[in-house]
Amino acid sequence: MKRIVLSGLVLCSGLMAQAQSIDKIISVKKVTAIETVLAADDMQGRRAFTPGIDKASAYIESQFKKIGLQTLNGAKDYKQEFEMTEAKRKSLEVTIDGKAIDAGSMVSFSYQPQVSFTENSPIAVVNIRAGEDVRAKFFEYYQSDKNLLVLVDESFRKILPNIQHMGQMAATPGKNTVVFVFGTTEATHYTIEATNIITTQKLNNVVGMLKGKSKPNEYVIFSGHYDHLGVGSPAEGEQHDATDSIYNGANDDAAGTTAVMVLAEYFKKLNNNERSIIFTAFVAEELGGYGAQYFSKQLDPAQVIAMFNLEMIGTESKWGKNSAYITGFEKSNMGEILQKNLEGSQFKFHPDPYPEQQLFYRSDNATLARQGVPAHTISTSKMDSEPNYHKASDEIGTLDMNNMTEIIKAIAISSSTIISGKDTPTRVDTAKLR
Repeated sequence: MKRIVLSGLVLCSGLMAQAQSIDKIISVKKVTAIETVLAADDMQGRRAFTPGIDKASAYIESQFKKIGLQTLNGAKDYKQEFEMTEAKRKSLEVTIDGKAIDAGSMVSFSYQPQVSFTENSPIAVVNIRAGEDVRAKFFEYYQSDKNLLVLVDESFRKILPNIQHMGQMAATPGKNTVVFVFGTTEATHYTIEATNIITTQKLNNVVGMLKGKSKPNEYVIFSGHYDHLGVGSPAEGEQHDATDSIYNGANDDAAGTTAVMVLAEYFKKLNNNERSIIFTAFVAEELGGYGAQYFSKQLDPAQVIAMFNLEMIGTESKWGKNSAYITGFEKSNMGEILQKNLEGSQFKFHPDPYPEQQLFYRSDNATLARQGVPAHTISTSKMDSEPNYHKASDEIGTLDMNNMTEIIKAIAISSSTIISGKDTPTRVDTAKLR
């Protein structure tokens, strides 16, 4: 009995020490300082392939070094580089049954410098017919690895401008060509001639880690994406300041990246993690999640115990302060573990209230989740009414820094039993994922 009482006292004193430590390390002052740097105008919106994203990367790297994180798998530095290939359409000429198709009725997607097809070439003709789910059919053909001539019913012409403005960028570009032609339903004889400008550039995630003491080959990940939309035209600025064309991305996702850095310092100072913790700032989320996809390939998913992806936590959730939601809450018991560790506090984790928006599949957690990892995004963003989402008005002045600090503390405390090895979340059932 004495041993039980003593161990209880030790546990209580440990929790008290943790509470005292967290208030010293995770402070509003610290959170605001980091957020202010990442969301500053001189970061120029942190768009991929710009000096702004390089500046943001350098800042995150400097913070990881200051904290004293190790590099991942003995890498020479915190940069996790990968190549992205971009294709820009230079010309596209299509004739169908003797009629030249005007430029305003077609669009092509290809990573080949030169394209030349006729009806005798290895290319299939497919249709998107009136009444079909045009979005689903478009992505089915767009993501195909076959050469396709897609004939789209005239009733869908209103979506063509959006498709024509889509960029072409991939980490592993395909060798096929897909051409969409609107307003034509049949094609017996046709020619397709196109030229594209192909360039390859490098991007990088920023990755650091704390080696686990007793379970070094079991990993817990904290992540956020540090890229945003860059600089638009003054006309795209908000009404409060028509000259403001910088998309600062204070909430999306300087907030999540700030949390990753603050949590890194916190767990480093605690110095008691039994499992290894990886801290990563992803690039190219806004382009399609390419940074997270590359990162995920460097790990054995069986060794990843949990992933906390932090996305837009700078505003109050629909439930008010001291609350956040977890995407895919029902797909593992991770949310239950987190809430259990917060018993006695005012903080509450909720299931995702916007299931129709498929947020579980739209952020950087998705790649590992599809491999069975309990990988979830924690957010507070009111996706049905967030006034500054993807606007130039997403600036630090719109954030609730006190509430954001409390969210980061809640994440730190709620994750403690997973990091200590006491709790292991159930895996995501990949057979039930779409």
